[in-house]
Amino acid sequence: MNTTPEHDERIAKMIFASVYPHYVKKVESKGRTKKELHQVIEWLTGFDEKKLQQLIDEKVTFETFFKKAKLNPNARLITGMICGYRIEEIETPLTKQTRYLDKLVDELAKGKKMERILRVA
Repeated sequence: MNTTPEHDERIAKMIFASVYPHYVKKVESKGRTKKELHQVIEWLTGFDEKKLQQLIDEKVTFETFFKKAKLNPNARLITGMICGYRIEEIETPLTKQTRYLDKLVDELAKGKKMERILRVA
């Protein structure tokens, strides 16, 4: 299953700061912490808490968010289904990166151990 150009464009133009509170709510409602969420985001993107807050304050799009990111080389190990798409089959890089983040947040909320979420060997 592949994404449509309209779907990819919608993700690219979405403001990260508008989605971030939903990530926080999702993980906290399942007993995880904002600190753990930030750890997951930093692992994927390289953004520390200060840089993450700066990007939120600037209201960057997901396109800009991932352009500024230094994606973890082990991100390719993130596989499975998210939002009806098999991550490893998504061809558009930005959409794939966004789904990586969605999948990590989902795994955190489901109570997976941090070592598994961060793909520690």
